[in-house]
Amino acid sequence: MKLCRFQLLDSTKGHAGAAGAQVFSGVVESGTVFELRGELTGSRERTGRKFAASEVKFLAPAVPTKIVGVGRNYREHAKEFNNPVPKEPIIFLKPPSSIIAPEDPIILTPLSQRVEYEGEIAVVIGKRCYHVGQNEDVNQYILGYTPLNDVTARDLQRADVQWIRAKGFDTFCPFGPVLETDHLTADTKIETLVNGEIKQSATVADLIFSIDFLIRWITACMTLEPGDVIATGTPGGVGPIVAGDVCEVRVSGVGTLRNPVVAPKD
Repeated sequence: MKLCRFQLLDSTKGHAGAAGAQVFSGVVESGTVFELRGELTGSRERTGRKFAASEVKFLAPAVPTKIVGVGRNYREHAKEFNNPVPKEPIIFLKPPSSIIAPEDPIILTPLSQRVEYEGEIAVVIGKRCYHVGQNEDVNQYILGYTPLNDVTARDLQRADVQWIRAKGFDTFCPFGPVLETDHLTADTKIETLVNGEIKQSATVADLIFSIDFLIRWITACMTLEPGDVIATGTPGGVGPIVAGDVCEVRVSGVGTLRNPVVAPKD
């Protein structure tokens, strides 16, 4: 099942304006969005209303209290920066203010001379969890999976002791457009494209620390709330984006996240 959050487009202007400011929940089937009553992380049922995908603006499919990023979770990514493979997960936080929707622009910052894409598989939590035990089924806490771009100011990441500034700028966390509730398989592929050219490609099997392991490890130190996001790490092949680029992150069987890149605002 593919879940989403959306607004109705203003048919006269082609964007979600005042007439479409209300946010709805939905399920996507064969290009049609069926409206749901209730929150995605709670009980939900169909209202009977439906819309063509062309009539809606897809939003980020969750409203997290936090985004937990995982660094160096693919061997090739660690290798490309001459970093050792970590013995345990390296985590950091991105602020919710960095979130943008699919098709919204990634706005570069004048504080950085090198902003890079990092395509990732994101896990959205559906049920409050803390200290998830080894004998518990982790899947009961997962609402779904979606593409995410962990946009990073690489020069600032290298300059700072910690990574929050480099990864926390407004617009540096696009994700969506849908949440796939079916569980991923080992051969689920994650790819990043810039202007249609594939830059990154890997599978779930290439993760150093599995999604199951990450949820247990993260909840050993912090509570994950419904809607919280875990960005599971980026494969090798990261590189710069500049104004005028179009960046896409696609996860097989889930969907494609697309965002244009624009210059900083005055």
